[in-house]
Amino acid sequence: MIEKEHSNLVSIKRACELCKVSRSGYYDWHRKPAKTDVDVLCQKIKRIFKRSRKTYGTRRIKKQLAVEGIVASRQRIRRKMAEQGLVAKAHRKTRAITNSNHDHQVAPNLLDRQFDVQHPNRAWVMDITYLATSEGWLYLAIVLDLYSRMVVGWSIGMRMTKELVINALETAIRRRNPGPGLICHSDRGSQYCSHAYQDLLREHGFLCSMSRKGECQDNACAETFFHSLKVEWIYGEPLKSRYRMKQEVREYIEVFYNRQRLHSNNGYLSPCDFERVSQSSFLLSA
Repeated sequence: MIEKEHSNLVSIKRACELCKVSRSGYYDWHRKPAKTDVDVLCQKIKRIFKRSRKTYGTRRIKKQLAVEGIVASRQRIRRKMAEQGLVAKAHRKTRAITNSNHDHQVAPNLLDRQFDVQHPNRAWVMDITYLATSEGWLYLAIVLDLYSRMVVGWSIGMRMTKELVINALETAIRRRNPGPGLICHSDRGSQYCSHAYQDLLREHGFLCSMSRKGECQDNACAETFFHSLKVEWIYGEPLKSRYRMKQEVREYIEVFYNRQRLHSNNGYLSPCDFERVSQSSFLLSA
């Protein structure tokens, strides 16, 4: 290549001398302009992965990138994750804590695994799980709306009592103000069979539904939420105090899960975004 000096231009040779770089290095950089784009993609993948607390795999990262206007295949994302050593948290089994050895009346299974609900506040599922802390156990009760999979009520405490599930349900009622006929599905634990809980359902005209004995899949959506909470937010982290665990649960439910986490049942929209988009579509069609 013959390079010419111009009065108003600096030759590549002179520019390299001024910048103290070799001409071969310049040409090598010039031949690979796509490297910057790859680095940007790696940075975005890493940011999304870290924001999800190391829980997102290629499918959810691809969806989030698409929201940000970036198209990338799962294969390419998987390769970029491997290059950076990004590995999503693995699943772990959990154990049930239902105590169905009681003399209270048990309700029939009205829900019957009909988890696809077309309108909000038509069917809620609820359950209790345990959380290990450095100071002992905590118990978490949740109420989940099957329409958007949003956690509409929750309560956390040191004892697994009927007050725990009642507080969670009362929170959900205040937030959503549902009408009569709402199906409230749970397992057949003593807390949900208690007179106080059943009286609350009757007061609001709700229908009580309970899983069949030994059939945990009858309440699969609540079980799935607890699994996500533990795998995505708690497992793999150092044991925390009860106070800190309560803060972690609040952050997961109110900030991450309800508002940010992409949910496959919602077409990879968060529960809040799904309800907002659905409400907008309803108003436009009305």
